[in-house]
Amino acid sequence: MTVARQLTINNEIATVESPDDEPLLWVLRDRLNLVGTRFGCGEGECGACTVLIGGRPVTSCSIRVGDVSEPVTTVEGLASPDGTLHRLQQTILDLQAGQCGYCISGILMRAAALIERLGADLTEADVRLELDAHLCRCGDHTRIVAAVLQAASIKQ
Repeated sequence: MTVARQLTINNEIATVESPDDEPLLWVLRDRLNLVGTRFGCGEGECGACTVLIGGRPVTSCSIRVGDVSEPVTTVEGLASPDGTLHRLQQTILDLQAGQCGYCISGILMRAAALIERLGADLTEADVRLELDAHLCRCGDHTRIVAAVLQAASIKQ
């Protein structure tokens, strides 16, 4: 049964109609056209579909939209409303830390939550441990880790 619901997505209220058991990923991509969140494995194993729910990283393919009660932030919501990129997004670009770009939105979301949690106290071991669940077929992990560490050191 389709239900009308309101979700807070990227600091805006969105009204969507969907079944309770529809994965949040499909609501974001198909109903709200927020296609930065990628479909990878569909089983919550690869990390490509990671978003923040209440500030915590969650694989959006593995959570039902009916179970979402806190604000959702997608990769599109990291940038400021004026279009200024989040310091992590800018650092990823500056260090050319993404190659094909498929996994990077999920990595950005998990890394942004990590930076928010640990700030400049972040270590390389913290970043590697946190991003271990993300599959990157390009093998760009070294540059990604460097970009996360650099972004964490930038004063806001």
